[in-house]
Amino acid sequence: MSDEAAAYPRLTAPTVHAPDARALAKFYAALTGGVVTFADDYWAVVTGPNGRIDVQTVATYTPPTWPGEEQPVRMHLDFHVSDLETAVDHASRCGATRAEFQPNDDHCIVMLDPVGYPFCLSRWDMGVPD
Repeated sequence: MSDEAAAYPRLTAPTVHAPDARALAKFYAALTGGVVTFADDYWAVVTGPNGRIDVQTVATYTPPTWPGEEQPVRMHLDFHVSDLETAVDHASRCGATRAEFQPNDDHCIVMLDPVGYPFCLSRWDMGVPD
């Protein structure tokens, strides 16, 4: 590995906060077709066909408000889907709810995970291969 290549960090996974890492990891595993590959009281890892999501237990977790700034969203997950209606139905069966506010529902549906954190199901792939 060159010195230049060694200088660049490689993203391994986003980390989502939750009141119970194990429970939320089970949701994201079901949503993505992945598996929970590690879980304890503090941390859980979901490994899926398209990457990894880590979940961290935060005892003082408060869900963000969407939309709104009372408890701002610091980041969210985007999932590329080929069929929005099918993806929304699947996410709902896994335990997600559709957010009331939908700013781009022609190509993107904002969902809330079981602890209230928003994520997007989007047909807008921005270069993501099918």
